[in-house]
This record gives sequence, C-alpha cells and structure tokens, in this order.
Amino acid sequence: MKVTQGTFSFLPPLSDAQITKQIDYCLSKGWAVGLEHTDDPHPRNTFWEMFGNPMFDIQDAAGVMLELQACRDTFHDRYIRVTAFDSTHGTESVVLSFIVNRPEKEPGFRLIRTEEPGRTLRYSIESYATTRGAEGERYAHTG
Repeated sequence: MKVTQGTFSFLPPLSDAQITKQIDYCLSKGWAVGLEHTDDPHPRNTFWEMFGNPMFDIQDAAGVMLELQACRDTFHDRYIRVTAFDSTHGTESVVLSFIVNRPEKEPGFRLIRTEEPGRTLRYSIESYATTRGAEGERYAHTG
C-alpha cells in the first residue's frame, strides 16, 4: 500500500534533482522550508515530528538537501516530507508539502467497523504503525 498524501502523492517517487527543483521553487516564493518525519502517516495525523527547525533564512536548495540527507540517514525507515510555509499573512500557513522518503515496507491501515444503536455503522481507519511491537518500539530510533 502506498500512502498518498500531499502534493505529487500519485506520482512515482521524486528524484533528488526533482526535489531540489521543488525546493528552489519554494525558496523563490520566499517560503520557509521544513522537514518532518513520522512512522504513522494516518491522514488525520497532521503533526509530524520536526527534524530541526524550519529553515527561514536559507536561500539555497543545497542547504535543505543537506538537511534532508541527514534526516534520511537518521530516519531511513520513516516517512519524511518537505513542508513549505508562507508567512506573508502574519501566520505560518503550509502552502506545499510532499513526501520525499518512505519506509521500505509501508505498514498500511485497517478498517474498523463499529455497530451502534439503530443499525448505525461507523467506520474509521487505524494505522498498523500504531499497533506494532512491544511497548516503546514505535519510538525507538536507530541510526
């Protein structure tokens, strides 16, 4: 199962050259770029973990790519996304995000059906990433 979130999610994975072009575009617009990672890509999990601080003053995509490589080296088995922020309205608004790294095996989701009074059925999804392994395994990072 391939998680489809963010811009470009239905395309094949972007090469580093393509990622660099997208970062160049973001920087040309004056947007700050940040890197985020997670093992739980549930669609409602909008708060991924930051890798460092957003890069507000960086002007060259090469600097972002160095940080991306450091993030990949540290979290090679996680989802990593590039996020661009536009602060021209006085708040940090996400204007672009796209996945740049995926785990070798994507855990996927399961559908949960709950029967309620009046023959009502409620459906939700749960990420397998949140149910795996022993206590603390989800957050044990190895480099």
